[in-house]
Amino acid sequence: MNAITLQTLLDDNSSLAQLARHLDSLSHADRVAQTRALGRKAQRKLWNTATTAGLTMEHFVPEAVAPLKEVIHSGRNTLPVPGPFRLFEKRFSAPSTGRENRLFGYNEGITRSWIGPGFFVVKHTAGNPVWEARGSIVVDYFDVPDSAVAGGWPKVIPNTQGLQRLVYFHTRDFMRKVSNHVSIGAAHKEEKPLDHYFTLVRAD
Repeated sequence: MNAITLQTLLDDNSSLAQLARHLDSLSHADRVAQTRALGRKAQRKLWNTATTAGLTMEHFVPEAVAPLKEVIHSGRNTLPVPGPFRLFEKRFSAPSTGRENRLFGYNEGITRSWIGPGFFVVKHTAGNPVWEARGSIVVDYFDVPDSAVAGGWPKVIPNTQGLQRLVYFHTRDFMRKVSNHVSIGAAHKEEKPLDHYFTLVRAD
């Protein structure tokens, strides 16, 4: 008998509630492994199954985590690059003030040394009906942190600088909730959907 995985549940057209229960039952390592096993078709299906409601700032940085302390989310994107280059981490932190309205973050992975960190600001989409239809939270690369960030993070640089301009400049990732630890994003460039997605799994 085949083991139940996130992929098999998606193949069976399972509901979001079934997907969430399955993911919540796994260890962190298994959640990462099963989400990172999803290809583009499966991630697109997960995006369309996920909810545009219920995702909050606290999903990315729980309230109990102090300001300027990082929270790591393990990710896998669907870009047309060799497999190892699709694996990354999004690292988030609450700013010293105003965490209810924004978070700071950057991208960590094997490409950071030559592409750049891709800093971003996390925002609510409420008040923008077009954005709200995509997700309740947006990872916005149009903005970068304007105050202190977590210790040990790279220097904040704008996304107009260097090779990261080709990847992050004028990009926004709209986020939807899958489970208590898992979210999925869809990349948009200049408001245009790119049909590329990524999963994130928060480490507690």
